[in-house]
This record gives sequence, structure tokens and C-alpha cells, in this order.
Amino acid sequence: MKLTSLLTGAAVALGLAAGGALAQDKTKVGFVYVGPVGDGGWTYEHDQGRKAVVEEFGDAVETVYVENVAEGPDAERVITQMALQGADLIFTTSFGYMDPTINVAAKFPDVKFEHATGYKRADNVSTYSARFYEGRAVQGTIAGHMTESNIIGYIGSYPIPEVIRGINSAYIHAKKVNPDVEFKIVWAFTWFDPAKEADAAKVLIEQGADVILQHTDSTAPQAAAQAAGNVITFGQASDMAEYAPKPRVSSIIDNWAPYYIARTKAVIDGTWTSTDTWDGIGPGMVGIGEITDAVPAEVKAEALALKDAMASGEYHPFTGPLKKQDGSDFLAEGETADDGTLAGMNFYVEGIEGSIPE
Repeated sequence: MKLTSLLTGAAVALGLAAGGALAQDKTKVGFVYVGPVGDGGWTYEHDQGRKAVVEEFGDAVETVYVENVAEGPDAERVITQMALQGADLIFTTSFGYMDPTINVAAKFPDVKFEHATGYKRADNVSTYSARFYEGRAVQGTIAGHMTESNIIGYIGSYPIPEVIRGINSAYIHAKKVNPDVEFKIVWAFTWFDPAKEADAAKVLIEQGADVILQHTDSTAPQAAAQAAGNVITFGQASDMAEYAPKPRVSSIIDNWAPYYIARTKAVIDGTWTSTDTWDGIGPGMVGIGEITDAVPAEVKAEALALKDAMASGEYHPFTGPLKKQDGSDFLAEGETADDGTLAGMNFYVEGIEGSIPE
């Protein structure tokens, strides 16, 4: 009886040990989000990417996430906690997580880190972003054709190169199709704050804007435009199709799923290396949401032709001749901006009024 008990106990112990080993064999992938997963924009699309990882790998992975993480010290605490809890791979999905990611990565050399939209790398830190400015070129083309007041409003989040590139690209392409167009920019100094975003939209509408573009994450500007009537908008980061066919007439869609799947597979396979990825419409990281019938057929055709030209590499949104806001030369006739210039862009192009906040 005692021998049987001993054998049974040993079998149970072995089973638990094996179960523990199997649990440890799972690749644990963490995601740090700046907004809520239900924001309908930026964070929502990152979380769709997380779900795609689960669908792709099933029981081979475990994913965890923390939402509404403020940029700064709080982010470093959350990232550290994920690493301590056994994450093998951590995606930090906002620009302001850059230094916290680098700091934590130095303490956990065996953990792989992926930082979205930043530029600092290490042996165990990769960076990735999307060429959102290609989508802005499409939006600018539609906006320039459709504005009747010739005033286009733009809600900026923070004055970082990514946002400045978007403003410039939208303006260049709006101006190409409508020389009389004027941009008014309101800085919200937030990625996600529906109240602030709604207020910014209302201010721009009061200033005469009948088109609103945004580089913030909530659907509040769409709702404000809908309430105002006769104002068109574009979905940001996600389709925001609940506001179609008007005010939302198209959108930029961030498609992170293929990247998240590929990088998770690299960790599972042991082939992960530190890289920098910056993809656009061509590789599918930037999508253009359905252009609705609120847009005239000929304008839709022009916008889609532009999209195709960028996807094939035939056209670059920053092609000269272009000058900077101060009148100095930026790009000569036919010259295109290199990635280094775009990555560090800290100036407006000629024709945009106002200054970039410090």
C-alpha cells in the first residue's frame, strides 16, 4: 500500500513537472498600450495584431497586455513587470515608450523588445513603424478636392517627426489639387483623450474648416463632425467605418498583424535579430479604408491611382520641387526625400502657417 502510494505520488510529481515544463515552453508575448483596447483607433489595431498572434500560434503562445499606460516612468514600471513575469518578447506601442524600453532592455538581455515608431535600438531591441505619410497623401488629395471653404483642419497629437511628416504630406497633396487650400492646426498634446479631441475638432470647425484630419486615436472628432454637419473626416489608425459614408469618407488603417506574427515566429524559431522596419502601402502595413460614395467618382479614382503609384514605388509623396516653410530649399525638381530626413523631420513645408510647438 505504501509502495503504491509512493509510486502514485512520484507519478503525480512527474506529471506536475512535465506540465510546468510545457507551460514554460510557451512563448510569452507582452504588449504595452498607450490607450484602451476599445479606443477604435491606434490601440485597437495593435490589439487586433495581438489577437492575430493568438490565432496563428494557438497554445504555443501566451499573450498579455496592459492598456492605458502613460508615457514615462509608469511605462518603465509596466515593461519591467512584464519582463519579471517571464515575457520572452515585449511590444511597446507608443513613441514615448522609447527610453523606458531601452532602459528595461538593458536589465533583461535575454528578453526581446520591439518598440513602435521610435529610433533607438540595441542588441535586444528592434524598432518598427509604418509610413503613415503615404496614407496622408491620399487623404490630402481627397480633402483638397472636397473642401468648399478651402480650410482644412488638422488635429495633431505631439509635435514629433511622425506627426509633422503627416501634416506636410497631407498639405502637399491638398495643395496640388487645390492651390487655394489653407491648413489650420490644433495641437491636442495627447494621443487619446476624447474630450480634448472633440474640443479641437470644434475649434477647427468654428474657424471654418469643413474637412478634419487627425493624428489622435479616438473617434471623438468624427462625432463632432457628424454633429456639425457638412464636415468630412478620415478614420485614423482604424477604419472608424461606423461614421461612414459621411462624415468619414475614408481612413488610414494600421495593419500590424503580419509583423507581430513574423516577429513572434522569429522568437519561437530562435532567429530573432534586432532590426528596423518601416513599411507602407506596398507591403500592406498601411491600408486605405474604403473611399465612400460621398467622394465624387473622379476624385476617388485619382486617390486610388495615387495609392497604387506609391504601392509600386513609382511615386514618392515627398518629391521636389519643395521648399521649407522659411523659403529655403528642401527638394529640387524630381528629387525625393531620403529616410533619414523624413525620420527627423522637424519643419513645415512652404505654405503652412504657424510654428511647430517646442
